[in-house]
Amino acid sequence: MRWLRAFAEVVRSGLTIEETRLEPLLALRTAAGVAVVVGSALWLVSPAYAASAALGAYSAGGATFQRTWRPRKVIALGAGAGLALSTFVGYLAAGRLVTFLPLLAVWAFAAGLAWALGSTAGVVAATTVGSMLVTITLPTSVGHALEHAAVIALGGVVQALLILLFPIRRWGAHRDALADALAAVADHARRLRHDPTAPFEPEPLMTARDAAAVTPSQARTRPHVLHGPRGLAERIVPVVAALADPDVGAPAEGPGRDRARELLDAAGDILDAAARTVRRGTPAEVRPESMAALHVDEEHEVLEGPARQAAERLVELLGEALEIARSGRARDKAPAPHGPASAQFLVRPTMFRLLPVVVRAVRSELRRDSPVFRHAVRLAAVATLGYLIASRLPLHHGYWAPIASVMVMRPDFHRTYARAVARLAGTLAGVALATAMVQALGPDAQVFGALAVLSAGLSYTLIRTGYAYSQCFTAAYVVFLLGMGGQAWEQTVPERVVLTLLGGALAMLAYVVFPAWETPRLPGRLADWLAANGRYAAAVLRSHAEPTREQRADVRRALLASRAARSAWKDAYDQARQEPVRPRGLTSREAEEAEEALKGFDRAAMVMESHVPQVDRSFAPEAERLAEALEADTAQAAVDVREHRNPDWGRVKEVLHAWEGAAGDRSPVLRRDAELQKRALEDLAAAVSRTPLERDVGSAREEQRVRAALAAEDDGSGPSEPGPPTTR
Repeated sequence: MRWLRAFAEVVRSGLTIEETRLEPLLALRTAAGVAVVVGSALWLVSPAYAASAALGAYSAGGATFQRTWRPRKVIALGAGAGLALSTFVGYLAAGRLVTFLPLLAVWAFAAGLAWALGSTAGVVAATTVGSMLVTITLPTSVGHALEHAAVIALGGVVQALLILLFPIRRWGAHRDALADALAAVADHARRLRHDPTAPFEPEPLMTARDAAAVTPSQARTRPHVLHGPRGLAERIVPVVAALADPDVGAPAEGPGRDRARELLDAAGDILDAAARTVRRGTPAEVRPESMAALHVDEEHEVLEGPARQAAERLVELLGEALEIARSGRARDKAPAPHGPASAQFLVRPTMFRLLPVVVRAVRSELRRDSPVFRHAVRLAAVATLGYLIASRLPLHHGYWAPIASVMVMRPDFHRTYARAVARLAGTLAGVALATAMVQALGPDAQVFGALAVLSAGLSYTLIRTGYAYSQCFTAAYVVFLLGMGGQAWEQTVPERVVLTLLGGALAMLAYVVFPAWETPRLPGRLADWLAANGRYAAAVLRSHAEPTREQRADVRRALLASRAARSAWKDAYDQARQEPVRPRGLTSREAEEAEEALKGFDRAAMVMESHVPQVDRSFAPEAERLAEALEADTAQAAVDVREHRNPDWGRVKEVLHAWEGAAGDRSPVLRRDAELQKRALEDLAAAVSRTPLERDVGSAREEQRVRAALAAEDDGSGPSEPGPPTTR
């Protein structure tokens, strides 16, 4: 993608309205926290003091809207404490650039590394940098600095108290994550009716697993319905895939296929009902046709063999889902989780035990090729450079430039540029709106305070619809606060616009100078996914050879690792498609073909997992040899993909050939699953294998195809017809 095309995509993305469910009650409660702090400060102290005191309540309230599974009151308290600490430490070093600039650089670098813990930690840490930049201009002594820090921390305490006193949809985010997982499995079952080999996207199940990890105190208050349905959804996914697959499940045509479609449709309906129950906490209705589909007629059942086994297993699992849909509760006798007997829930470390986790996460990112490390370096450089440049300009409030940079910068190219565009657009609109109202109303601290609270509430309401629209009311909020503090709008408004433009430009320039492109890393991400898939498939095969509880636990761990590698590949590929960088190692077409091949390989392993025999029953000794060959070949192929060599599946082919010729094969279904895996691996090899001449020709054709597509879009003629495929 060229820079011009990439920038056009950035503008479109930055100004797009995201379709999401608004949460006005949450916004009202958070805005009430800002109102309490601002109103108290206006009444007890002064308008200028109220303007500075509002920082803690507003920033702590905004932090509670970040995607996190910890209690929101904990996030509010943590954000308030971080803002207070940065305020006080910043004041201690203020007054001389020789002391403040090193502190700002170190603090910004640490805030950038906070992205190793997730987006919530990264965003909250960035707000502490902004707090440091703003409040060093306010206090006049150490005592006043402590006072300002205490008031900012009080803003977080107020927000936490409101969350405690007025809970809104307690466990709502966890309910939504679990309901989305059930709905995703329901959608997958319906798609299998029309496409029997449709892949399953595991992201909703991964999100639900993240939400299921709780601290011991959370586990004591978690609703009963959040305990069992995720495991039920996990067990249904391979069963519906095995039932729908024409190679090892229901026949491609005839009464058997009709029966499979009937069961898949019932699965979608019942799982959707369970999802509604989990989301709302009330029982949901199920269509009578779906209930009738669960009846199994032993004498006239048209499905046979593995397909019948899958159908019976699906009916049993849907019975559990039906209980959830009808009663709003998980089954009292849920299957015991794999692992130690004491592990009754996924454990999330408490705030006091989080330090070792933080240290390990940050240490793993301290390398030059890490996107998080490079983001931390950019953040430190831009914050100090922006502050230094703005301090030399004949403008007040020079800290707005580095604040704009810090708040828009993200570890990846697309989000950084999109947020920079969105922040500038939102600032222009918000400043224009607020300025017009300031001119019309005249100087009135109480009115400006009320308008600031209203703007904060609208900003919270629109926080998930798009950064530009939330930033519009954030800019208006700042203008009203400055007006309440006695600042003349004729000075503050033009300065805000110019300095926001400067900060956004510095953030965008920093990514050009010190980027962290995902495009060159695509072969490595693909190799990681391939190796993880190979380990998962090998674990499934070993569970066939020796079906023990330990082997099942190994399968579960390998499956989670495979999903994590798949998610990393998907995120990297989505980012690479938006980067203005030429393909290196993998063209777009090759990456898409390789992704489809690995999805097929993953689906074959998932279908194979659904046929694992009961515990402690010896079933398929041939599977152990295939597991060793598959693990060895995929591990070597991962190395080959990284080094741009053609992968080879010699060991797998040799074992399968010997298996096919063996007498007395007791596992024909398993062997057919293995053949599906081999076919997927061959598709992967066809996608990434090229001679040196074909690599040069392929790169040239890829560039030519992109140019033709861009030209077609520019002249409005639509996408060009694809040319003949490259000969491999």
